[in-house]
Amino acid sequence: MFALGFFLLAGLLCQSLGQYDYYDEYYIPSAPLEGVSSPTCAQECECPLNFPTAMYCNERNLKFVPIVPTGIKYLYLQNNLIEEIKTGVFDNATDLRWLVLDNNNITSDKIQAGTIDKLSKLEKLLFSNNKLTKPPGPLSKSLDELKLIGNQLSSFPANTLSGMENLTTIHLSKNKLTTESITGAFKGLKSLVLLDVSENKLKKPPAGVPSSLLMLYADNNDIDSIPSGYLAKLPVLQYLRVSHNKLVDSGIPAGVFNVSSLLELDLSFNKLKSIPEINESLEHLYLQVNEINKFDLTNICKFSSPVNYSRLRTLRLDGNNITHSSMPDDTANCLRQASEIIFD
Repeated sequence: MFALGFFLLAGLLCQSLGQYDYYDEYYIPSAPLEGVSSPTCAQECECPLNFPTAMYCNERNLKFVPIVPTGIKYLYLQNNLIEEIKTGVFDNATDLRWLVLDNNNITSDKIQAGTIDKLSKLEKLLFSNNKLTKPPGPLSKSLDELKLIGNQLSSFPANTLSGMENLTTIHLSKNKLTTESITGAFKGLKSLVLLDVSENKLKKPPAGVPSSLLMLYADNNDIDSIPSGYLAKLPVLQYLRVSHNKLVDSGIPAGVFNVSSLLELDLSFNKLKSIPEINESLEHLYLQVNEINKFDLTNICKFSSPVNYSRLRTLRLDGNNITHSSMPDDTANCLRQASEIIFD
């Protein structure tokens, strides 16, 4: 399982480096091509003899979840035509750790009681690109990753994730969630490091997120302001992405982004007219396609000296109303570590 863990970690890290593309697929190993399955395996699937704890049922046009035999820890059901999860299919799967259900047609009302809620050792639930209107549950307290991308979620009850102290990553992008519908949803998640709520209907960043958070992605929403002191409550946050929203200068309180933990800040594709105040520790600042009309160097460097300067390596200002000639004379001293400053 070391190899699987390595690829999962690599996928997480790739999300947080530089200007980026979201990944939509999880690393799923293919079934070994040996043609021999365990005799207890469901006939619709494969259970390789050299990986006896895995059952591969992916890409088989299945319309149902087969009975899972005892001893299976990793179950791959992605890319099928499954519409429901019937009672009894997981009765013997008391050791199941990973359940992959991406790219099916499952609706919330077709997940019967006594199925997913019985999987007390489940660590990863990958349930993207289905037709869920609410999160499945109750879920295992052992869960460390929840992925519900591309469903039709419009509600997320506050107690859904209660007591899940091992949960580290939550992917909720491409749904219909509002700011109100996720209020209190992430309270008490002491291990949470990544929260992705991109492509929803939020008007404010999610409230009540735990102080352990390292990465918060809220691109492609309707966010028009950041609450005062919002980042002060997230003392280890390193990556904040709020591109493709409706942010304006009046919705950015003074100093709200001036926190020393932040390494990457993406405010591109908004309606800002000035460069917001940032901390000198920030390394990547994306402001392309706003309405910025002046280069206010003091919001990047309060003053410059041999020991006081910005750590910015990337600054994007293309698609605004300023050019290279707009930079003040002292810019080179302030941005001495910058390797990429982009105008039109």
